[in-house]
Amino acid sequence: MSWLNWKKVFLGTGLAAAALVCAPKALEACTRCVYLGPKDTVVVARSMDWAEDPGTNLYAFPKGMKRNGASGPGSLEWTSKYGSVVCAFYEVASVDGMNEKGLVANTLYLVESDYGQADGSKPLLSIAGWAQYALDSYSSVAEAVEALRKEPFVILAPTLPNGAKGHGHLSLSDPTGDSAIFEYVAGKLVIHHGRKYQVMTNSPTFDEQLALNKYWEQIGGLVMLPGTNRASDRFARASFYINAVPKTEDAKKAVAEVFSIIRSVSVPIGISVPGQPNIASTIWRTVHDQKNRIFYFDSATSPNVFWVTLDELDLKEGSPVKKLTVAGDKNHSGNVAAKFEPAEPFKFLPGR
Repeated sequence: MSWLNWKKVFLGTGLAAAALVCAPKALEACTRCVYLGPKDTVVVARSMDWAEDPGTNLYAFPKGMKRNGASGPGSLEWTSKYGSVVCAFYEVASVDGMNEKGLVANTLYLVESDYGQADGSKPLLSIAGWAQYALDSYSSVAEAVEALRKEPFVILAPTLPNGAKGHGHLSLSDPTGDSAIFEYVAGKLVIHHGRKYQVMTNSPTFDEQLALNKYWEQIGGLVMLPGTNRASDRFARASFYINAVPKTEDAKKAVAEVFSIIRSVSVPIGISVPGQPNIASTIWRTVHDQKNRIFYFDSATSPNVFWVTLDELDLKEGSPVKKLTVAGDKNHSGNVAAKFEPAEPFKFLPGR
């Protein structure tokens, strides 16, 4: 793609420029990437970039939990088929996690999201429970895509505790390396499904991100990569690095490589840009070893990385919900599966 054509892709639609220049205050600017190694070595990472500390804690949810979409009359109701470990956002939403089958869900900010209008024909789901619904309900990306493409519910996007609108898109990946990106654009669900969809950031919408990234693919990352903290630049760098690093079946090395990539696209503490919702400081990072079902957590303000081995948690039906407190500068290290303590589950932010 020539420089002139790239400029047309970026400026011609107006959406990318609008997202970067005319958007509201700095909100979330996350990055997600999936490493595909030999012998089913699959590792996914995400950064949580946010304008303030959202008070994240970890929860272990057993299977068999009764859930609802937190949207009043007409809310979606379901019972969890699978146990999971999740990151709680402001204690009102699941934004990142892995279930006992190794399925990983990540919710990232997308200002262009438009979920359409509820007309009473479908049950309602607060966006705060979108990722949790996927983790509770599906064992693979293919299963989730088949079910969710039917749009069995309407998502409501309530105002978040910091006053921002709860607009986001969802990524799923599984231990086979399969991946899917779910976005609502102009009221319609758009799904990008396949192993090649390894990276997701924020604005513009995913199809435009792919077009923008074509330019950098042709230049070649060894010559030049875009260096700003903007979503499109983080997308280009993560896309290059996740495919450029050596591929190994050694889980320890693979996790280390993925950590190095997600840190390279993180935003330093104290950095945010007024008027650009896709640039905010990295608060924490997660890395999920999907083959071995190990959930790593890396706080930007803690000296330690710690992890949760899901196989060491009791996620059977009837087991108690458990919580690991991370907020308030709680420091942990090593395998913390035994440190989770019984707790009440948090309630999803009401959709209305």
